[in-house]
Amino acid sequence: MLVIAWELDFFQVGHRIIQKRLHVRIEHVQPSRCREDFLERRKTNDRLKAEAKERGEKISTKRQPAGPKGGFVLDASTLQTVTPIPYDVVNDLKGGY
Repeated sequence: MLVIAWELDFFQVGHRIIQKRLHVRIEHVQPSRCREDFLERRKTNDRLKAEAKERGEKISTKRQPAGPKGGFVLDASTLQTVTPIPYDVVNDLKGGY
Protein backbone atom coordinates (compact mmCIF):
# COMPACT_ATOMS: atom_id res chain seq x y z
CA MET A 1 0.00 0.00 0.00
CA LEU A 2 1.30 3.42 -0.91
CA VAL A 3 0.80 6.36 1.44
CA ILE A 4 0.63 9.62 -0.44
CA ALA A 5 0.65 12.97 1.36
CA TRP A 6 -2.45 14.36 -0.38
CA GLU A 7 -4.46 11.36 0.80
CA LEU A 8 -4.12 12.47 4.41
CA ASP A 9 -6.73 15.22 4.49
CA PHE A 10 -7.83 17.54 7.24
CA PHE A 11 -11.44 17.86 8.32
CA GLN A 12 -13.27 20.06 10.77
CA VAL A 13 -15.12 18.76 13.82
CA GLY A 14 -16.83 21.56 15.69
CA HIS A 15 -14.15 24.20 16.22
CA ARG A 16 -11.20 21.82 15.76
CA ILE A 17 -9.40 20.83 12.56
CA ILE A 18 -8.27 17.21 12.73
CA GLN A 19 -5.97 15.31 10.37
CA LYS A 20 -7.22 11.97 9.13
CA ARG A 21 -5.26 9.01 10.45
CA LEU A 22 -4.36 5.98 8.43
CA HIS A 23 -3.87 2.70 10.29
CA VAL A 24 -1.82 0.24 8.26
CA ARG A 25 0.21 -2.79 9.30
CA ILE A 26 3.93 -2.35 8.62
CA GLU A 27 4.13 -5.38 6.32
CA HIS A 28 1.71 -3.69 3.91
CA VAL A 29 3.79 -0.51 3.57
CA GLN A 30 6.29 -0.31 0.74
CA PRO A 31 8.50 2.51 -0.50
CA SER A 32 7.29 4.67 -3.32
CA ARG A 33 8.60 3.94 -6.82
CA CYS A 34 7.73 7.34 -8.28
CA ARG A 35 11.36 8.51 -8.50
CA GLU A 36 12.73 5.46 -10.34
CA ASP A 37 11.93 6.85 -13.79
CA PHE A 38 13.38 10.24 -12.86
CA LEU A 39 16.63 8.75 -11.54
CA GLU A 40 17.04 6.54 -14.63
CA ARG A 41 16.37 9.52 -16.91
CA ARG A 42 18.91 11.61 -14.99
CA LYS A 43 21.60 8.93 -15.43
CA THR A 44 21.03 8.68 -19.17
CA ASN A 45 20.91 12.48 -19.53
CA ASP A 46 24.23 12.86 -17.69
CA ARG A 47 25.79 10.21 -19.93
CA LEU A 48 24.43 11.89 -23.08
CA LYS A 49 25.66 15.31 -21.92
CA ALA A 50 29.15 13.95 -21.25
CA GLU A 51 29.29 12.35 -24.71
CA ALA A 52 28.08 15.58 -26.34
CA LYS A 53 30.65 17.61 -24.42
CA GLU A 54 33.43 15.39 -25.74
CA ARG A 55 32.18 15.98 -29.28
CA GLY A 56 31.85 19.72 -28.58
CA GLU A 57 28.08 19.83 -29.11
CA LYS A 58 25.15 21.05 -27.07
CA ILE A 59 22.14 18.78 -26.77
CA SER A 60 18.70 19.21 -25.28
CA THR A 61 17.74 16.63 -22.68
CA LYS A 62 14.19 17.88 -22.23
CA ARG A 63 11.41 15.34 -22.55
CA GLN A 64 9.43 15.66 -25.74
CA PRO A 65 5.72 14.84 -26.04
CA ALA A 66 4.84 11.73 -28.00
CA GLY A 67 3.00 13.71 -30.66
CA PRO A 68 0.08 12.61 -32.79
CA LYS A 69 -0.23 9.07 -34.06
CA GLY A 70 0.37 8.37 -37.72
CA GLY A 71 -2.60 8.53 -40.05
CA PHE A 72 -3.95 5.83 -42.32
CA VAL A 73 -6.56 5.40 -45.03
CA LEU A 74 -9.51 3.06 -44.58
CA ASP A 75 -10.39 0.66 -47.35
CA ALA A 76 -14.00 1.53 -48.25
CA SER A 77 -14.64 -1.59 -50.34
CA THR A 78 -15.95 -3.60 -47.36
CA LEU A 79 -18.86 -1.36 -46.33
CA GLN A 80 -21.87 -3.09 -44.88
CA THR A 81 -25.25 -1.44 -44.33
CA VAL A 82 -27.02 -2.29 -41.13
CA THR A 83 -30.78 -1.86 -40.73
CA PRO A 84 -32.24 -1.52 -37.26
CA ILE A 85 -34.81 -3.95 -35.88
CA PRO A 86 -38.17 -2.14 -35.58
CA TYR A 87 -39.21 -1.43 -32.02
CA ASP A 88 -42.67 -2.86 -31.30
CA VAL A 89 -44.26 -0.74 -28.56
CA VAL A 90 -47.39 -2.87 -28.19
CA ASN A 91 -45.54 -6.16 -27.54
CA ASP A 92 -43.12 -4.41 -25.19
CA LEU A 93 -46.00 -3.19 -23.01
CA LYS A 94 -47.45 -6.74 -22.87
CA GLY A 95 -44.18 -8.05 -21.45
CA GLY A 96 -42.50 -9.62 -24.45
CA TYR A 97 -43.35 -11.39 -27.69
